[in-house]
Amino acid sequence: MDAASHWWNDMDLLALADFTLVARHGGFGKAARAAHRPKATLSRRVGELEAALDLRLFERGRRDLKLTEEGRALFERAGALLTELEETASAIASGSEQVRGRLRISAPLLFSQTAMGRLAAEFARAYPEVRLEVTTEDRPVDMIEEGYDLVIRVDPAPDETLVGRPFLHDRLVVIAAPDLPKMPGKRIPALVRGSDASRSWTAVTPTGPMEIEVEPALRLSSLVMIRDAVRAGAGVARLPLSLVLGDIAAGRLVSWGDVGGSDIALWALYPSRRLLNARVSAFLDHLRRAFPRAAPEELAAYLDA
Repeated sequence: MDAASHWWNDMDLLALADFTLVARHGGFGKAARAAHRPKATLSRRVGELEAALDLRLFERGRRDLKLTEEGRALFERAGALLTELEETASAIASGSEQVRGRLRISAPLLFSQTAMGRLAAEFARAYPEVRLEVTTEDRPVDMIEEGYDLVIRVDPAPDETLVGRPFLHDRLVVIAAPDLPKMPGKRIPALVRGSDASRSWTAVTPTGPMEIEVEPALRLSSLVMIRDAVRAGAGVARLPLSLVLGDIAAGRLVSWGDVGGSDIALWALYPSRRLLNARVSAFLDHLRRAFPRAAPEELAAYLDA
């Protein structure tokens, strides 16, 4: 039996609930008043839990109570688990199949800026009992530690702790304003993201590959900013097809070709150690309804609708 199994077998769920209550309120007195429970009972139950785990969960000062490192780790994991159990029991007791409770999602910047607002609004209308919270960030997140139920990421690295599925596919295209001339043998102003230092791009065209010599002219942190700068004629850029398809159709931008090997996928991921709860399942279904073919054309049409 591993250490995690030993911990679980030694834990009393009622004592665990009392521990999370005290941790959430920051003290035995505050927790006792909030729950209308005797302070001595809460203190005893937390002491029993510490003894069962052979761990100190709180540092007890004269006037304050602080979680130890082990206590903080247990609180972060136990809080989500007990909330899930409480919501499940409540739904069963009421005989309701209504999807309810909090759903925390982390989504990348570009997808959030272009599509997540509308997706969130439509989901909120369909599931009014769900408290949806969306955080925008491109950094890797620890779903368990940070309390996320679902993360959306572009081409995530393999992670055995997470499971999920791609719900959208896209690819990069070399894009420019219609009046920007192609100048063989001369460098063309390029709009790049971050520290991209490449000086030669290849565009895959119907007649074969085309080499484009570029000179970075603007470095911008947002692909939306790059798209807007390309519209203004500042240079050439490599952007997701879904972001510029409407501009191509309207004649505001032209494609010089695809970026070879640039196929990308957006994945919806959730922890493999958790059961797929009703809220996450509902949001995954919501994504499938929004993008049934998972094609860049569907995202482009969604953005222009």
